[in-house]
Amino acid sequence: MSADDKFTISINPATGEEIGRTKENTVEDLQAAIVKARAAQKVWAAKSFAERAQHLYLIRNYIADNSDKIADIISKDSGKTRIDALSTEVLPTTMAITYYAKNARKFLKRKRLSAGNLLTINKRSYIDHVPYGIIGIISPWNYPFGIPFHEIAMALITGNAVILKVATQTLEVGKMIEKCVNAGNLPDGLFHHLNIPGKIAGDAFIDNGINKIFFTGSVPVGKYLMKRASEKLIPLSLELGGNDAMIVCRDADIKRAASGALWAGLSNSGQSCAGVERILVDDFIYKEFMYELKKQLLTLRQGPDTDCNVEIGSLTTEQQMNTVKAHLQDAIDKGASVFAGQAKTGENNVGLFVTPTILEHVDMSMKTMREETFGPLLAVDSFSTIDEAIAKANDSNLGLTSSVWTQNKNLAHKIAARLETGTVMINDHLMSHGLAETPWGGFKESGLGRTHSYIGLEEMTQPRCVVDDIMSGMKKNFWWYPHSPKVYAALDGAVQFLYSRDLAKRFNGMLKLVPQFLGCFKNSSDK
Repeated sequence: MSADDKFTISINPATGEEIGRTKENTVEDLQAAIVKARAAQKVWAAKSFAERAQHLYLIRNYIADNSDKIADIISKDSGKTRIDALSTEVLPTTMAITYYAKNARKFLKRKRLSAGNLLTINKRSYIDHVPYGIIGIISPWNYPFGIPFHEIAMALITGNAVILKVATQTLEVGKMIEKCVNAGNLPDGLFHHLNIPGKIAGDAFIDNGINKIFFTGSVPVGKYLMKRASEKLIPLSLELGGNDAMIVCRDADIKRAASGALWAGLSNSGQSCAGVERILVDDFIYKEFMYELKKQLLTLRQGPDTDCNVEIGSLTTEQQMNTVKAHLQDAIDKGASVFAGQAKTGENNVGLFVTPTILEHVDMSMKTMREETFGPLLAVDSFSTIDEAIAKANDSNLGLTSSVWTQNKNLAHKIAARLETGTVMINDHLMSHGLAETPWGGFKESGLGRTHSYIGLEEMTQPRCVVDDIMSGMKKNFWWYPHSPKVYAALDGAVQFLYSRDLAKRFNGMLKLVPQFLGCFKNSSDK
């Protein structure tokens, strides 16, 4: 190591303890990695889906064999509980790797296209899915293992190389990801994990030959990357957060809805882009629902995870804690009432903790109702009609996910059809990210493109169409040179023959077309 080397210090946000140091990489390191990745990708892309899948299964097996250790590292690096880490990151990752390894060939196999018209019946086409080359992944700190690993698995199974930049706040998880991927015995240079400062990572990826970027983060940064990438026409997939609403109808199972709201709203201490932030409850059951929600909130414990003895961990960054506190104070200043859960256990002055809180008497002037709070605040509002509930749910510039809670499935699907979000869940929330078969992404400013599912696999590739002429006896197409009045008449005849509603015109069109078509089988020198 050089004396000039810089290191990033990793801190457990729940305890304040130092847990690791990671060397900072430079743009030159990125450039060297891209050169190696470019060469390795050609070797990797030449392998079959089945061959690539075997490498992914090795990665999955390593994760399964080390699940407890991985969950512990995630917990210490991010502040979330180990059960959160295991249930929302480690387990879904093993499921996702298996799903992509098993199904990629089926989803991306060559697709043959039927002839679209009688006039071009001699053309036969097919589409192949071609890997982009090098996929750049810029991943967030809130789900530092699960989010990037979905994209790593999809990129690898589709034949790409990967350059990964994890959040500076969760570099110990990044190093664990590297160990997991290395267990797959991939071609040397195919995967790189680099600790590039966030302020330069996006520009560095765009300026140095990354073929497609997958970014998960804030709306402002996503917009900046999109603007920069447009200068070089580099494709992007952006997941930029949410301000998710859950609609609780009057016939909902109130205990289930309250329990689901607390888990989906407070899991990972509320730092979930698809977590519940706004709860809209039918007036008819509002009091009963609020009683249940508050009762269940008081049973939840918060603090550092020592032996799976708490439900809610800490926030991950001081900046995020300050944002949550600012949103809370803004709501109080504008008239919201507060119901707080249990204060955290342990030393009160240690760790990045905000007490889980329910806000009532909220309105759309409050920041927590209009912006992504990303913390343990649950804002509850009421509605008198379904139309009002849908209007309130859609009143946001973000549209990642939403949920409908009712025992009337017909009503649930009608409401879902009117919600402006990328995913709608019925009688559940947040967990769809763990379903590898479902696409992930949002409407409005929640992002661009999709990951996960067959759509995510397609996003890792470019479609290449091959068109073949199966009539080897044809010497030319009748619209080729030389042109003449007869060629024009034949083209017009083709239009009339195919589409005229007048039978006489269709017959006359055929008479003009057929001689020119038959002439296509003769050489120009033939008499």
